[in-house]
Amino acid sequence: MCLAAFAAGFIDSIAGGGGLLLTPSLLLAGVPPHVALGTNKFASTLGTSTALYNFVQSKMVLWKVAAFGIAFSLVGSYGGTMAVLSFPAEPLGRLILLVLPFAGMAALMPKKERHHATEFSQIDLMVKAPLICFAIGFYDGFLGPGTGSFLILAFHAFLKIDLVRASATAKIFNFSSNLAALAVFAADGKVDYWLGLPLAAANIAGNWLGSHLAIRKGAGLVRWLLIASLSILFLSLAWKFFLA
Repeated sequence: MCLAAFAAGFIDSIAGGGGLLLTPSLLLAGVPPHVALGTNKFASTLGTSTALYNFVQSKMVLWKVAAFGIAFSLVGSYGGTMAVLSFPAEPLGRLILLVLPFAGMAALMPKKERHHATEFSQIDLMVKAPLICFAIGFYDGFLGPGTGSFLILAFHAFLKIDLVRASATAKIFNFSSNLAALAVFAADGKVDYWLGLPLAAANIAGNWLGSHLAIRKGAGLVRWLLIASLSILFLSLAWKFFLA
């Protein structure tokens, strides 16, 4: 489980999708589902904070985008959570499964290097960022897996942010949503702290290494790890909605 936590932190810090590794490993070890989810949130919240700290120190986080999007992300997540209570998740899961190969091709397509934008237009900040954050926040509340990866792709495609800074900025949203979910799980007694502490240490190590490599190696590393994350998501959704 510690190896899974390390790998999850490494992938999550660069391209998102780490929960697709750690949560199943907890379930396979016999941890009850709600406790597995809560313990995963405990480990991943601490791990994400490490990656976020590294990105902030390296001045990679685009605070303007985060400031204009975070409220919409939280509202979207709340709406998605309310919607899933009265709507089957299977149709959305199958739709995401069909879209993933195209998302992977978009991430792999060669692109000219973009200079880091220091300023964004009013449309970027007042329309695009809120819409991206609301839509992916809704998905996060409704279904969830791969949220960080989708944020990176959306920031890169629609706001023209390079992949490293897109990953760094997505960590703000990952951290806030993880913290909110952790508070709920902890209040309900669904976090195993004795199990969570070593997993958190491994996840922190993975996040620390991954975020440093992303900063040093640049967009190429992020692009290939993004493909790996989307592939894991594709396989997990295929198993859940078509094979299981």
